[in-house]
Amino acid sequence: MIKTIGEDAAFLGEGPLWHPQLKKLFWFDIIGKKLFCDDERQWEFDRCVSAAGWISDTELLIASEIDLFRFDLETATQTQLHPLEADDTTTRSNDGRADPWGGFWIGTMGKQAEPNQGAIYRYFDGEVRRLFAPISISNAICFAPDKSAAYFTDTAHKRVLRAPLRARDGWPEGAPRTFVDLNPSGENPDGAITCADGSVLVALWGSSCVARFAQDGTELERFSFPTAHISCPALGGPHMRTLFATSARQGLSENDLASQPLAGRVFAVETELAGVPEHQVRL
Repeated sequence: MIKTIGEDAAFLGEGPLWHPQLKKLFWFDIIGKKLFCDDERQWEFDRCVSAAGWISDTELLIASEIDLFRFDLETATQTQLHPLEADDTTTRSNDGRADPWGGFWIGTMGKQAEPNQGAIYRYFDGEVRRLFAPISISNAICFAPDKSAAYFTDTAHKRVLRAPLRARDGWPEGAPRTFVDLNPSGENPDGAITCADGSVLVALWGSSCVARFAQDGTELERFSFPTAHISCPALGGPHMRTLFATSARQGLSENDLASQPLAGRVFAVETELAGVPEHQVRL
């Protein structure tokens, strides 16, 4: 049975984060410039915000269109950690996630999805280093539970890539290779996470679902939702088996929205999957 979380319909829901200590779900409306929590709190910003990692019980690292900053959930205080393409008004942050070493990976893209305007970066030890470019629509950033690899995609190319990581510090080593190629089906990979068994859950924008792929890239199953634009999954809940999925109203016509009244909501469904707790960002 599919449930909805919260009361707000996002224009572009993204970045669901299950906080493993607070046991709460956070997510964003990128275009609406808002952060939501499943306890009905919400925060509004003066710029687009898209992804987060947890620092402590009271602080998140948040990626915005111009920077990475610490955000205090109790006081709403913002403390900049590092600029992010701050001198380019045509781009914004998109998908991001903390890695097993406590670094934070963040992708950027053109605000109008212009080709090759974005890149994927890693924030680690106080430094932001560009990893992969050019990228048109950065997405699917997640990490193998055994720390062997990172996954990411340029949605425009419809391929999820797997990049080997250096064991001691998590920096990429070697060229990324194709993990899943969705060009034959024409589907669009969006946000992604890994499960405890090493399989990868990928939201398929425009296909009303989250698909699960084995470590060899074989599709295992799909979880369907009642709107077309599913943007990113998360696993959480009391036993780390609840599958959450953000969605968007962006790109839907008036007829689409009439037939998909739950577009932009966050969905939850119980599964037999086992989630991996989100890694803590270490500053």
